[in-house]
Amino acid sequence: MLFFFACVASLIVGYLLYGKFVDNVFAPDVNRTTPAYAMRDGVDYMPMPMWKLMFIQVLDIAGIGPIFGPILGALYGPVALIWIVIGCIFGGAVHDYFSGMLSIRNNGASVPELVGEYLGMTARQVMRVFAFVLLMLVGVVFVLAPAKLLTGLTGVETGILVACIFGYYFLATILPIDKLIGRLYPLFGALLLVMTVALAIALMFSGHTMLPNLDFAVNTNPGGKPIWPLLFITLSCGAISGFHATQSPLMARCVKNEKEGRPVFYGAMIIEGIIGLIWCTLGLSFYESPEALNAVIAAGSPSAVVSEVANSLLGPVGGIFAIIAVVILPITSGDTAFRSTRLIVAETFKMDQGPAIKRLLIAVPLFILGYIISTQNFSAIWRYFGFSNQCLSMLVLWTSAVYLAQRAKLHWIASIPATFMTAVVATFICQAKIGFGLDMNISIMIGIAAAVAAFGAFFVKYVRPSAAVESN
Repeated sequence: MLFFFACVASLIVGYLLYGKFVDNVFAPDVNRTTPAYAMRDGVDYMPMPMWKLMFIQVLDIAGIGPIFGPILGALYGPVALIWIVIGCIFGGAVHDYFSGMLSIRNNGASVPELVGEYLGMTARQVMRVFAFVLLMLVGVVFVLAPAKLLTGLTGVETGILVACIFGYYFLATILPIDKLIGRLYPLFGALLLVMTVALAIALMFSGHTMLPNLDFAVNTNPGGKPIWPLLFITLSCGAISGFHATQSPLMARCVKNEKEGRPVFYGAMIIEGIIGLIWCTLGLSFYESPEALNAVIAAGSPSAVVSEVANSLLGPVGGIFAIIAVVILPITSGDTAFRSTRLIVAETFKMDQGPAIKRLLIAVPLFILGYIISTQNFSAIWRYFGFSNQCLSMLVLWTSAVYLAQRAKLHWIASIPATFMTAVVATFICQAKIGFGLDMNISIMIGIAAAVAAFGAFFVKYVRPSAAVESN
């Protein structure tokens, strides 16, 4: 129990100390007019209270990731908790902070425009396609996942629930951000936090032993899957996730002052990290062994773990509320995934989103495409999501490092995690069956070589010129 609380405390201290340090390196300008005022349109750009933005940001970035990911990560033992803490403080929160603050500095630009601004036009074009595909997949999966959970809870046919969720997504995509998202998300966020904390408290007073096996062995996964690099691909949300970079610009368009960036972006990621810690601990402690946890996952996916844990610890009524809180997560990320897609398309084709008819011109084809995708068996494509997600986080971190290097600021806060994630994604795609299927040792060497090469290219192109200018 002390180990669990030490992890939670580390995240809080990380926000107070390292979050402040990162904020000072970026140097927010309190006198700078933010896009919420400079580009106010009453639809996507409008000032909103900081506390409301924090709730919305947590729900935007979360999805099912900080629940399902940590449950799967628990198969590796308590080393997953360490990754959540370190990844969240030094990787994920930095990634989310810069994706939000750079958006503020660039008129609320979406992630493809940000990457293109600092890494060039080729990167911009690639990211436009990449982000579009990623967000469409996320949006569709975040229709199916909550629909299936609700079917188990209510008995209503999944197809009917899918139609209802798609209907809500459509409204949330085209209406001004303060109409549905701004009003519902604070309530949803409060329910999520209350029920997540309730599960942690119930676990403490249950007959289960918290973290019964503090075994930091090289590999405790029942399937023998290696920690490197699979843990860092599997457990993304709660540690570091590229999907978050697609969501931060939504709030960047509503921030009143740049000084609010640390709580809204860095702080929201810390909250997600705490949610991830709780669910990872539930996975580690509710079941007697990784094998027992793996059996439940294999029989019914991580959602079966959610249902079993919630009903057992909180009883039938509390379990229902806990499951509803979990259902909220994918729904409140699916709607903003479609909203982000609409804005990326609008930016690409220079379409003003003030008039409702122009929002409909983009949204209607998007949802027709989303429905078609939802009827297909795209499991093979979805296997690439973890890789694609972490590739995006890598690119955003390199973008942040370039921004800092160009201004002769401390680029290490972004370039170190960017180098690490380069090694992760390169190693994964080399050894994975969905990739090149190479020998693990060879894959690791390629991953390290790719990371060194990426950092070398960054240093030569951006750091040395900046240092020369500063010395002159």
